[in-house]
Amino acid sequence: MAADRARALVARNTCKDLRVLVLPQPEDLHSLVLRIDFSNDTAWAEPSAALASEGASLVSEPRFAGLTVQALVNADAEAGEDDKLTYVFLADATTMTDDEHPLLAIDLYDEPGRVSRVPPRRYADVSANLSIANMDFQEFADAADSSGVYRGFE
Repeated sequence: MAADRARALVARNTCKDLRVLVLPQPEDLHSLVLRIDFSNDTAWAEPSAALASEGASLVSEPRFAGLTVQALVNADAEAGEDDKLTYVFLADATTMTDDEHPLLAIDLYDEPGRVSRVPPRRYADVSANLSIANMDFQEFADAADSSGVYRGFE
């Protein structure tokens, strides 16, 4: 009985339970990058260093492990006006395993749940333009190649 209560308490305190999911806020004019895959710290070292040098608000906390796009969309929809985000970047399994380490960019404003991939070398361009609302998520997502990765405008 006590073990069941303990499991229930742990289940309620994971980020997959939207009642306790509060998204971190990035620093002003910076973009939030949430690490959700913790399978390979060595693979995370390269993209995290590149992103940190570009001023990303990096959050690498195991409580976000396995977070889904839908959970982020739902959490942002439930957030108060001052806590809403318009987009977020995720460092997921693809980020860790693909040679380019592309982040998963997620629109949380115009088309909540729309995604595109952004390699760290393109992160600064996308982040800067989104953070000052100079461009919309859609513009970058529409410019992605056939594999869904934004590699710049031609």
